[in-house]
Parts: sequence; C-alpha cells; structure tokens
Amino acid sequence: MMPCFRIGKRYIGEGYSPLVIAEVGINHEGSLDKAFQMVDDAALVGCECIKFQSHIIEDEMVPSAQNIIPSNAEESIWNIMKRCSLLEGEERELKKYVESKGLIFLSTPFSRAAALRLERLGVEAYKIGSGECNNYPLVELIASFKKPVILSTGMNDIASIMVSVNILRKYQVPFALLHCTSMYPTPYDKVRLGALHQLKAAFPDAVLGLSDHCKTIYPCLGAVALGASIIERHFTSDKAWPGPDIPISMDPKELGELIYGSKAIYKALGGTKDILPEEKPTIDFAYACVVAETDIKQGDILTETNIWVKRPGTGEIPASEYRSILGRKAKSNIFAGNQIRWEDLL
Repeated sequence: MMPCFRIGKRYIGEGYSPLVIAEVGINHEGSLDKAFQMVDDAALVGCECIKFQSHIIEDEMVPSAQNIIPSNAEESIWNIMKRCSLLEGEERELKKYVESKGLIFLSTPFSRAAALRLERLGVEAYKIGSGECNNYPLVELIASFKKPVILSTGMNDIASIMVSVNILRKYQVPFALLHCTSMYPTPYDKVRLGALHQLKAAFPDAVLGLSDHCKTIYPCLGAVALGASIIERHFTSDKAWPGPDIPISMDPKELGELIYGSKAIYKALGGTKDILPEEKPTIDFAYACVVAETDIKQGDILTETNIWVKRPGTGEIPASEYRSILGRKAKSNIFAGNQIRWEDLL
C-alpha cells in the first residue's frame, strides 16, 4: 500500500495532492499581530497548513548559546529566540486563530518543555526540525504522544535518520520524512533532489517531501514532479520585515504560485503512453492520410510520384500505411487531391 496518513481531515501521501506548509517559524519576531497577518495572508491564497516554532529558551539552550551566532544572522541564537519566542497563552491564541481560518496548525518544538506545551495545547501532529532529527530523546518523547510526525532530515544521513525512524515505528506513529539542506539560502546545486529517491528506497513506509531554503519555488515544484507529498518553505507577509529567515521566505504571491503549481504538477503525474479518446478531434485534423498527387486511371500502379500523404486525418488510409500500398493498382479512376480509399485498390 502507498504510505499516507491524516492530519485532521487532510490525507497526506501518495495518491493525494501535495500539502504545502507555509513555514512562518519566527518571522513574526515575537509579534502576535504579525503572526495573525501571516495567517490571514496564507489563508487568502489557499494555504492549508501554517507552521510556527515553539521556543522555551531555558529548556532549549545553555547560557553559552549566547555566544553562538547563526550563519544567517548577526546576533546570537539565544537573543534571537528570546526575542521571537511566544508565551504559552500566546501560542494557544495563535493556534485557535489558525484553526478558526480552517488551516492546520503545526509548530516545531525545540525542547522537552516545548513539546509538552504543544501537547497541552492539543496539536494534531508534530513537526520535528532537522536539528532535532538525531535528538533521539526528544524524538522518542514526541513519538510517545502517538500523533503523526513530519521529520526534517537536513544535516543527517540515512544511518542517523534510521534511528529516529525506528523510534517512530516502535510507537506505531505515522510519519513523513522531508529531505532538507540546512544552508540559508541553499544554492540550487546543493538541493540534491535525488535524495528523495534514496529516502524512498530506504524508508518505503514513509511519506516523503521537501523542506527547502532556496530563494525561489523552483526546487519545490521539481520535488513534486519527483513524488514529494509535502512541501515546506519559509513564509512572510512582507519581505521588507526584519528577521534572519526573511531573505529565504516566500511572500503571499509566491505561496499562491507554489500551491497552484504543486496541484497542477500533481495532476500531470502518472499515466501511460497511450492515445487518449480526447485526442480524437485533434487526430482528425493533425494526422495525414494517403492522397492522389495526380489523376490516377484505372489499372495504374501507385507510385511515389502519383500518391503522397496530406492532412486531414479523416481518410481511410493513414500515412503509416503509405509504404504498404505502393505498387498496388487502382481499381477505378482517382482524381488528384482525393483521399484514397481501400475500395479504390486492387
């Protein structure tokens, strides 16, 4: 059976249109008003799922993190998360607002305390980030909640992913694996969409997808063509806003294009190389049939001089049969420009 699972009423996996996740993350910079605006803007362009991050700093990091500056930022990871983290009441309010718009609320917990908070909030599924893919104690805690898990796999190889997958399997948790490159932004030549094939071979029971950090939606559309069932990209209402993830974020217009494009590509997948009944009207004018190039008298032999192939395709003898009737005799007179019929031949 094709792997799939359900978050709320939304089925995800092979056989279903790709789920596009708008990754707000910390682009709200700690402002609920900004977060609400991004929810509104995502909903307006047809987004089904919007994702945030849950940070409880003291349970997530040790004080020395105040000296660690990410490659896509100019301040320490501690200061960024301290400024951008939401209180539990704020996250509850945000989840309620997302769901009032008919969207799926997801959030990535970065600590034990954050995972327990999300469980108290009653989330329907969990997103685990690439940095936590090999944080096996946290993966096991989340798996113990027995809810679907979407796991990003940046900075991890098959062996380290396998440990987390086996934890999810142990708890019989439905799961998805998102290929990811943890570079901000990711150059096209580092995306490595071929990894989707590798993940499919190694984890046939996993729903697959892509979490992308490029500056355009093109790799995401390519991933859909390769069978990705989940697409995740950072999202903002305004690219002029401050924030370390804003330069790799899509705006509402790009989100709408990604949603539309992923659905279009999904519909175009599959099928076989057969002639469709719907192609018949085109066949009628686009095919060629055998016609008389000159007047042909009864008894004349058909040659490359007196017969050829021309449109439309409404005659009895298609162009594919041209060679087979060379050398046959005319049973009756055939006028130049007429389509030749089988009954005209001896």
